[in-house]
Amino acid sequence: RFQQVQSMMCELMEWRSQLLSGTLPKDELKELKQKVTSKIDYGNKVLELDLIVRDEDGNILDPDKTSVISLFHAHEEATNKITERIKEEMSKDQPEYASYSRMSSSPTHSLYVFVRNFVCRIGEDAELFMSLYDPQKSTIISENYLVRWGSRGFPKEIDMLNNLKVVFTDLGNKDLSRDKIYLVCQIVRVGRMDLRDSNSKKYTQGLRRPFGVAGTGLR
Repeated sequence: RFQQVQSMMCELMEWRSQLLSGTLPKDELKELKQKVTSKIDYGNKVLELDLIVRDEDGNILDPDKTSVISLFHAHEEATNKITERIKEEMSKDQPEYASYSRMSSSPTHSLYVFVRNFVCRIGEDAELFMSLYDPQKSTIISENYLVRWGSRGFPKEIDMLNNLKVVFTDLGNKDLSRDKIYLVCQIVRVGRMDLRDSNSKKYTQGLRRPFGVAGTGLR
């Protein structure tokens, strides 16, 4: 049972990475979500946990908003699907190393970034957006990590000094096989329209203006 659950967890981790990648078309995304919910329901059955009934989109049915008859039919349909799934799994003669081969063929990787300092003379507050970038496809392959930097050369949240850390997760073999990956930092100035404006009557506070960009190659 341990090896069986381990195999399912490896598949779920791989599918989760695909869902978070944001690169799947709409129809494949819907199909993958259904596969994930089906695998979770099957795992619950293997572990003798409660059966979860869902709608066609894989969302958990709310018993307060669903009639008793509808819940009964949903339970019946879910039970039949899981029974068929168990028969399929039992008919497969998977070797014990199957889970380990899947784990080694599709692992997930992470990138740890520790921001120690930001050296750039702006004169006003700034927002730093850090992300991973593929120059070959001209696309960002991760979410943005936001750091708010004050005009005095310190983080806006002073308690975050020497504690600006982020982990870019769910990087798979596809990401590692890219020709080049850059860590890009986009700098946005927050304040006046024009830094040269010294007349307080013309001040316009809180405007976000692009200021600069920096990047470093990771591979």
